[in-house]
Amino acid sequence: MSAHAKAKPLITDVFVKGAFQGWEICTHSTIPNVLMAFVLIKILNLSGILTLIGNICGPIMGLFGLPGEAITILLGAWMSMGGGVGVAVALYDGGGITGPEMGAVIPAIYLMGSQIQYMGRCLGVIGIQGSDILKIMIIPPIVAILSLWVMKVIVFAV
Repeated sequence: MSAHAKAKPLITDVFVKGAFQGWEICTHSTIPNVLMAFVLIKILNLSGILTLIGNICGPIMGLFGLPGEAITILLGAWMSMGGGVGVAVALYDGGGITGPEMGAVIPAIYLMGSQIQYMGRCLGVIGIQGSDILKIMIIPPIVAILSLWVMKVIVFAV
């Protein structure tokens, strides 16, 4: 073996390194986003703003078989996927949405999740043209809206 060749790492070392990286992601990204979403929904609920949002967005979200408050799930997911999941769980916990309604909105969370975060982290770094950013930012919400319609047909057709 030459002096420049690297020794192959042990599988246990690879596992431990991956576990540490997973812990870092969990404690520095996922948990704070979900916690923030729980707190935000609680504040909106206690202040009455969640009810106002539900009343205003009710007709639009009703097209997909969802209560108006479900718009907050989509907005949370647009900013952070963990936040969107946190909002959905907080609404479910508070009786704002049912299990089937949560099931109907989950694909939309993942189709447009964290788009705001990724715009700053990825698009600017790789040098996307300014005119293309609008297209990149508009397609996932459109696909998410289409998923809400598909899920309405699948989940609420019973």
